[in-house]
Amino acid sequence: MPPTPASAPPIVTRFAPSPTGRLHLGHLFSALHARRVADDHGGEMRLRIDDIDHTRCRPEFTQGIHDDLAFMGIDVDGVVMTQSSRMARYQDALAKLKTRGLVYPCFLTRRELDAVLSAPHGEGDEPHAANTDRLITDDEIDARTARGELPAWRLRMEEIRPLAQDLTWTEDGQKPQLVDLDAMGDMVVARKDIGTSYHLSVVLDDDDAGVTHVTRGEDLKSSTPLHRLIGHLLGIAPPVWMHHRLITDQDGKRLAKRDDARSIASLRDAGMTRNQILNMLGD
Repeated sequence: MPPTPASAPPIVTRFAPSPTGRLHLGHLFSALHARRVADDHGGEMRLRIDDIDHTRCRPEFTQGIHDDLAFMGIDVDGVVMTQSSRMARYQDALAKLKTRGLVYPCFLTRRELDAVLSAPHGEGDEPHAANTDRLITDDEIDARTARGELPAWRLRMEEIRPLAQDLTWTEDGQKPQLVDLDAMGDMVVARKDIGTSYHLSVVLDDDDAGVTHVTRGEDLKSSTPLHRLIGHLLGIAPPVWMHHRLITDQDGKRLAKRDDARSIASLRDAGMTRNQILNMLGD
């Protein structure tokens, strides 16, 4: 990435962990990358706590994020954003999509949807979710609503495609890449259990925080076309994306909380210093 001209707005990056466990080396690498990009260009790095999933997030893990960043000497700029305090913002954006007819309610369970999508498809048929509200009768929708069931909300891609032709997104240092709308199904933008989704929330969060460069692991690169599309539908100017390499274990497997990956807390408890932990990241 070239140096920022003096007349350009400051670069703003962000580190956005979910408090579903303690930070591990992969998180540390991501935080350091965001901090370094900001520092190299006289910018700022924001911290966001991605805690919309109330079924998995815990306050002690939120505190752990702050403790680990402090131990590793990683400073953050500005006010810390928490997704759980922004539900009204997400609902407002979803309402705008509803008003324009760009989303629809989906009452199908995951098992029901899997059964539909795993059925044999004819030549040229798309095996991804599309118009799932047409796979269930109005009577069944009424019955599920009467039982208090809530729907997920999906993008209505058949309505959206004409609105987003030639849409592109940009990876730092590369030419703009075309968003392949034909490869995109009717993605969920609001889960039935939390009223929003990772995809909708992060697009709004990054824009509201003034993030200019979205730095994150390359495992999230496949979600970028969807995020660009959501931003386009909501009139949000696109950031630049910067996807970095992942930290893996000895077998080349990506570190994850569910695999009990080596957490910063456990390394600290073992007596390791900040520099010793940094050395574990390699070059």
